[in-house]
Amino acid sequence: MKVVIIDYGAGNTQSVLYALKRLNIEGVITNQADEILDADKVILPGVGHAKPALTALKSNGIDKVISGLNQPFLGICLGMQLLCKEIAEGTVDGLGIFDNNVYQFESKQEDRTNKIKVPHMGWNNLQLTSSPLFKDLAEDAFVYFVHSYYAETNCETIATCHYEKSFSAAMQKDNFYGCQFHPEKSGETGLKILKNFIEL
Repeated sequence: MKVVIIDYGAGNTQSVLYALKRLNIEGVITNQADEILDADKVILPGVGHAKPALTALKSNGIDKVISGLNQPFLGICLGMQLLCKEIAEGTVDGLGIFDNNVYQFESKQEDRTNKIKVPHMGWNNLQLTSSPLFKDLAEDAFVYFVHSYYAETNCETIATCHYEKSFSAAMQKDNFYGCQFHPEKSGETGLKILKNFIEL
């Protein structure tokens, strides 16, 4: 099985590669279109700012390659947000695979006991729907988040999380999956999600 991790200068590719190795899977890090097209599974990790990330994907046509893929595809954190329609960070159009928008959390302190910090960082629990991505997971599984922007919820949402408001913690449309959290940093729960993705 060939698992490709897309390298576009904005991803935590090594962390994902290491997580796959823990599952006895050798991933391939590449930005070459032919390698991506030839993969059995494709992962788009991401940290950082949406606008330069999209610019990097478009610079060698990887954006168009992604949109035409038929094999299982997983976007992680920024990688999921880039699959959405409109992204508030940089006010840019995403790839439009998911039919929802990405907004910024509002940092606020309503009183001395109610303080919302941005970014949303740390462990938080999921509210899951039925999806093969979450096979054999506990209903309120905890995973690791680091993000200041979030995708709204809609019919493509397969897991939610609450931080200031309910947002899409995971989404699915056809062969495309996305996780706002970092499965590669989410311990055994995250490894199980990656294993489920590989077994799709």
